[in-house]
Amino acid sequence: MSAHTPSNTPKDRVLIFDTTLRDGEQCPGATMTLEEKLEVAELLDAMGVDIIEAGFPIASNGDFEAVSKIASVVKNATVAGLSRAAHKDIDRAAEAVRQARRPRIHTFISTSPVHMKYKLQLEPEAVLEQVISSVTRARGHVDDVEWSAEDGTRTEFEFLCRCVEAAIKAGATTINIPDTVGYTTPEEYRDLFIRVRENVPNSDKAIFSVHCHNDLGMAVANSLAGVMGGARQIECTINGIGERAGNAALEEIVMAIRTRNDVLPFETGIVTEMLTRASKVVGNATSFPVQYNKAIVGRNAFAHESGIHQDGMLKHTQTYEIMTPESVGVSKTSLVMGKHSGRAAFRNKLQEMGYTLSDNQFQDAFERFKALADRKKHVYDEDIEALVDENLASAHDRIRLVSLTVIAGTRGPQRAMIKLDIGGDIRAEEADGNGPVDAVLNAIKALAPHEAMLELYQVHAVTEGTDAQAEVSVRLHSNGRSVTGRGADPDTLVASAKAYLSALNKVMARGEGLHAQHAAE
Repeated sequence: MSAHTPSNTPKDRVLIFDTTLRDGEQCPGATMTLEEKLEVAELLDAMGVDIIEAGFPIASNGDFEAVSKIASVVKNATVAGLSRAAHKDIDRAAEAVRQARRPRIHTFISTSPVHMKYKLQLEPEAVLEQVISSVTRARGHVDDVEWSAEDGTRTEFEFLCRCVEAAIKAGATTINIPDTVGYTTPEEYRDLFIRVRENVPNSDKAIFSVHCHNDLGMAVANSLAGVMGGARQIECTINGIGERAGNAALEEIVMAIRTRNDVLPFETGIVTEMLTRASKVVGNATSFPVQYNKAIVGRNAFAHESGIHQDGMLKHTQTYEIMTPESVGVSKTSLVMGKHSGRAAFRNKLQEMGYTLSDNQFQDAFERFKALADRKKHVYDEDIEALVDENLASAHDRIRLVSLTVIAGTRGPQRAMIKLDIGGDIRAEEADGNGPVDAVLNAIKALAPHEAMLELYQVHAVTEGTDAQAEVSVRLHSNGRSVTGRGADPDTLVASAKAYLSALNKVMARGEGLHAQHAAE
């Protein structure tokens, strides 16, 4: 179904507009490489997302390149590029989505009093003129134009209606009234869509869209309320990532509609069995770990530890589960893998977990698995997930860990001896530190000097037991932006080195390489 023909959209069909690659990537530290963006885009397309907002083309050459490439590879979904109301923004977005089978330009301008006064420094009439001008310009490039009233929920109602009417008259096919700062409540948001659609004479000529942020924890509830008020497009992200407290989570919205179809009589085109895999791919690409108790895709979403709960589950799964694990791509089986497991069993386990690896990737993963199995009595699903995700994330890294030895304890200074493969050149270094982790990071910095600042260092055990793998998250800040890296290993210090190198490789991928004298060596 075409996402840009309102007359062909059944009243109970809700379009899913995924903005993981645009709004999601604006989340501090969530920057993705081009290869990671393409992997996410192709997965979203296969999963049945109707519209993929691929980026903000005017923001940088990298963003433009990513949107252009995504537009050329996506097979089914509409591909949208975001632009401000300026003509140069719109023209740049048009060029970026030119190769898409279904191109869309998404243009926006602020309409609330506080935004117009302090951000735009424009009078309302000037903003209205820009609404008309920008939509007209965009419609000159493509047939599918979305217009958004930034900070729509804090906009004066009469002015909002004037802008919406003008945008539709100028050619907008989708009207988005976003809750940009996560301010509204479900009842308010539902009523807003009802009132706007009743008061705008040409409202039947466009699809209305919701875009909710989670500052008060109501993004999903508000999004569903907006649909109850007549919106037929929901803008959301995988894992709910995004600015500040994030966006409405795609997986929560889709499963709420599927599970409570009795009170939410709508349908989406999402293949829900792919939700868990999508969550893992995005979590890996952004290095943002998913909280254990995250709805739908969290590690504990289908876990039961309480004796009362376990007893109920053994008698009937519906005593404590309102959806099946299989419906979101989680296998009930928890096959324990060990050092005696062969290639066939390991390949079958990967398939059950939703991984599709090339022959080389499988071989690398299998070797890492066997090495881990020699060090651990049992290898659990979470161990395999951490191992494979780390392997995939490091496929394009320029700097790789070769070996690490650390001297620690109560006597004498803590010291790290490390070898790194830097672009094919093996280099070694030793360094002291205020503790073993500090020594490891000092040794890395001696080999790969950089100005990035360490913002976060966090460790957690992937599974239970003293032989559990440690998973380390590291966040580095460089040139006004943050990147996050993860590493897993039964040795916490090795995991720390891997995580730090993962983040450092992302800094380098943004063009902020090693210091000149070292890059030339």
